[in-house]
Amino acid sequence: MARYHIETYGCTSNRGESREIERRLRDAGHYRVDGLDDADVAILNTCTVVEKTERNMLRRAEELSEETADLFITGCMALAQGEEFAQADIDGQVLHWDEVPEAVTNGECPTTTPDAEPILDGVVGILPIARGCMSDCSYCITKHATGKIDSPSIEENVAKARALIHAGAKEIRITGQDTGVYGWDEGERKLHRLLERICEIEGEFRVRVGMANPKGVHGIREELAAVFAEHDELYDFLHAPVQSGSNDVLGDMRRQHQVSEYLEVVDTFDDALEYWTLSTDFIVGFPTETDDDHAQSMALLRETRPEKINVTRFSKRPGTDAADMKGLGGTIKKERSKEMSAAKRELVADAYADMVGETREDVLVVEEGTADSVKCRDSAYRQVIVQNASEYGLEPGDFVDLEITAHETMYAFGKPI
Repeated sequence: MARYHIETYGCTSNRGESREIERRLRDAGHYRVDGLDDADVAILNTCTVVEKTERNMLRRAEELSEETADLFITGCMALAQGEEFAQADIDGQVLHWDEVPEAVTNGECPTTTPDAEPILDGVVGILPIARGCMSDCSYCITKHATGKIDSPSIEENVAKARALIHAGAKEIRITGQDTGVYGWDEGERKLHRLLERICEIEGEFRVRVGMANPKGVHGIREELAAVFAEHDELYDFLHAPVQSGSNDVLGDMRRQHQVSEYLEVVDTFDDALEYWTLSTDFIVGFPTETDDDHAQSMALLRETRPEKINVTRFSKRPGTDAADMKGLGGTIKKERSKEMSAAKRELVADAYADMVGETREDVLVVEEGTADSVKCRDSAYRQVIVQNASEYGLEPGDFVDLEITAHETMYAFGKPI
């Protein structure tokens, strides 16, 4: 688990986003520390209201980058003028706020506490379906807190999902350390069966499946893709963290899968779904990663073209096997991270640019945004912002048809039809 330091500047909206970042970090087992001396990572939520503020943000980002191993920059200036941080040669990752919690994990699985129960947050229902995983990754400290997979029955999870929907949930977010191995402790992977049963619950809602490691998904990829294709309730979205494009590095990471298995998962979903989102993670600068290994990761990124990508620089976690490995220099990790992050921004921006001029039906309004806007998710869980939402009477929980009118790097803009 990571120790994080967070600083927030600007308006109430920024403070609200920081609270949500912290909530997700706490749910994943991370904890806040006061001051940078004890922090593994720093998070800077920026403001850009005037030029003086911009200068202050750049100066503070530079200070934080020098005082902590990893810096994540989000907020208004990060989204509107993210290139300013790169031009200032600041050693930090510029992210949309809802990407920060996943980036902080350093490639580790989220941590679910033993007594984790479903939570209704607005119109979003959080459903932990299991605890633990079947992996033994050399860099991950989470396994020490969670142990092996422990899967409640399908009936129990369906009952929890039904209760969330009856309580007003319009989006069910299925979570776990590794949702793809749900049921493995009972001798079979049965995520696809659970999803099918949840989709049969009466009501109008959407379901997003949380992180599923490629190895777990690979064994049920045909069944899982078929369930996605059959049920409109499921967002056509798969988060399968590959972590490296090099089989040698994957072996040192003890990731259990090989690149070929990841590609087979992607190909299966490509065959089954016409429009979907592939989300994946890469760890750059693992201690044994060579220049050629990094090149293989870059090649895999460009080959599969994920629409959502988390790039994390490796940092050692105490008590893990990887902590005893001789690490790479910070300059190497920084350069590789910059190269991959630049490719990420290009790929994600291309995906959203391709949406412009198209229509999206039954887009779910998930939450309120800033300045009379709402944040929506289309069928592939891509984010669409509708501005002047009050003019259209849009509120969280509504379904709306949208024309995609414009885009930014990490989201699109839409207008109700």
